[in-house]
Amino acid sequence: MAEPKREEQKIFSIDGDIEDRDAGVASDSVSDPASSDPAAGDSGVAVEITKLRAEKEDLLQTLVRRQADFENFRKRTERDRHEEGRRGVERLVMDLIPVLDGFDRALQGHDDPSYEEYRKGIILIRKQLWDVLARHGVERIEAAGKIFDPHMHQAIERVESTEFKDGSILNVFQDGYMFHGRVLRPAIVRVAVHPGDGANSSIEQNQNN
Repeated sequence: MAEPKREEQKIFSIDGDIEDRDAGVASDSVSDPASSDPAAGDSGVAVEITKLRAEKEDLLQTLVRRQADFENFRKRTERDRHEEGRRGVERLVMDLIPVLDGFDRALQGHDDPSYEEYRKGIILIRKQLWDVLARHGVERIEAAGKIFDPHMHQAIERVESTEFKDGSILNVFQDGYMFHGRVLRPAIVRVAVHPGDGANSSIEQNQNN
């Protein structure tokens, strides 16, 4: 009688294992909803991709703005440095212009042939100085024979004459100079004017402009 009882217990044990496995499978299916719903998983990935793309675009736009800001800063710094350098050269030129005037007076004051060698030396030194200034943007204002321009000429004497066009420059007392298109010093000149009440009208109008 004892032997059939052991068979019943063995059968009961097998059924219990099957029930336990079924319960575990059911539990796994309940705890992993994504595996039972693939659409939900795909939706989450799509949202994450969209978010990453937006962040990437924002970073690219920020990089572009930073590059533009840096380029503007570089150009502004370069321009300021260039302007400061040119102002320094301009100050030096202003100090050297009287030296040119001194050379010119020395050349005009010695016409004696005995000073010819002396004059050659002065001319050579003046030319060397002028070449340096011209290389840095200095220009002499052409005045002799020109029409008076108040922006570039300063008239200290007027001579009534009908031989010349009204406002013509007859003599230059002192050369004027420009630096990169800006007048450093106007040329000091003598100007011809036509006689009569309206003789000075052209010069007066130029000086008032």
